[in-house]
Amino acid sequence: MDAVTQYHPPAIVLDDVALFFDIDGTLIEIAPRPDEVFVPPTLLKSLARLQEQTDGALAIVSGRALSDIDRLFAPLKLAAIGGHGAEIRAHPDGPVDGTNAYPLDDDLRNQLISFCEGRDGVIVENKGYSLAMHYRLAPEQESAIRDGVSAICAKWPGTISILPGKSVVEVKHTGVSKGSALRKLMKLPPFAGRAPIFIGDDTTDEAAIAAMPEFDGFGLSVGRTLPGAVFEFSSPHEVRRWLEKISSDG
Repeated sequence: MDAVTQYHPPAIVLDDVALFFDIDGTLIEIAPRPDEVFVPPTLLKSLARLQEQTDGALAIVSGRALSDIDRLFAPLKLAAIGGHGAEIRAHPDGPVDGTNAYPLDDDLRNQLISFCEGRDGVIVENKGYSLAMHYRLAPEQESAIRDGVSAICAKWPGTISILPGKSVVEVKHTGVSKGSALRKLMKLPPFAGRAPIFIGDDTTDEAAIAAMPEFDGFGLSVGRTLPGAVFEFSSPHEVRRWLEKISSDG
């Protein structure tokens, strides 16, 4: 399938697929602050049904930490990839592969935090293994934040990656990505042998979509056209309606 040529989401057979979802901007609307998002009860019900209908081959793939993912979706617990791939959990109650969850250099983190201090509307989210600087409340700060972060990270060449997103810049270790983590997860049960479907909304999701064809799967985007996506949902609300439909039909 060519990128974004479908007029409707492709038909799927839940017995044959593995489902992967980004959170913010994909399953739920982006909030002014990361801790202000809301997961509707109807979404929890749809995900619980789909988790059962896919025999557990459903996972959240997010830049958020696993602990934050579990908090948001409680009481439902899901397989998940946290921190853009720093944490991997193949089963809801299984062990966490934290091979790549080593913390950012203290000096780098402190320089970035100091750079953002005193900037009204800029929110710093310290995840340990990454640092996200949100400027949704201060869009006029975009150029200053992006330029300043780039200048600071230039002192760590080859080891640090900068992820620009929707009103956010995140700094993490090079080599950690949603795509690399998904490749690991697709080799493990209950995901192995299924065709993966990933839904995301931002540039941080492009690596995940790029990995889909390797396993005969495909990516879907939300609110924008991402490279390789075969269909574009208009909003998280539309994604939730689709999930409710396929979970009910299944």
